[in-house]
Amino acid sequence: MSTEPPPGSGQQPPEDDPFRKQPPPGQGSGSPYDPPYGGNQPPQPPPYGGGGAGDPYGGGSYPTDPLAGMPPLAESGRRTLARIIDLILVGIVIWLVTWAFGVHEYDVGSDGASYAKSLGQSLIAAVLYIGYDTVMMAKSGQTLGKKWLGLRVANLDNGSTPSVQTNLIRAAVLWIPFAFCCACIWTAICGGWSFFDKPYKQGLHDKAAKTVVVSTR
Repeated sequence: MSTEPPPGSGQQPPEDDPFRKQPPPGQGSGSPYDPPYGGNQPPQPPPYGGGGAGDPYGGGSYPTDPLAGMPPLAESGRRTLARIIDLILVGIVIWLVTWAFGVHEYDVGSDGASYAKSLGQSLIAAVLYIGYDTVMMAKSGQTLGKKWLGLRVANLDNGSTPSVQTNLIRAAVLWIPFAFCCACIWTAICGGWSFFDKPYKQGLHDKAAKTVVVSTR
């Protein structure tokens, strides 16, 4: 098993992480940084099955495939639905907090609606969205939306639950532009990237944090 820490995590995931890939004896961890065939060992099929090398739906048959031994990659449609659920849940909290403190996104005057984005609301939104993603996924790789739809975020190189630092990077790339400048456009680009990305179906935030989203069902 590779002893290298997940890229960008800044710390070594616990060896007893139930989601960490456990390749057969004599093989590497499936990390692209392992030596070919786990140190001159012949290739063995991954414990979860799957197709040939590079198969994005469950991993290939070679240890150098990062997806070998991992569950299938999640469908992008389910990822989108899970994200919408999370947007609604955190959005309700943001509305309650901003209402309590009298922070409004739109100022309405006698001459009609004048759209004046509130820096205060944007800051609150960024903090709550980033905090929600970071804290929830550091425990099990799941937000509430992902848990309800059977999805999980995993480190690409070893399948373990991402560390707090990795989740913070992932959340910051997704939510800072969303909160401050281009909510709809950035969400469509960043999250929608997974619909076209091959072979790992990564959004731009996944690429920044070196993570993938897999199915737990």
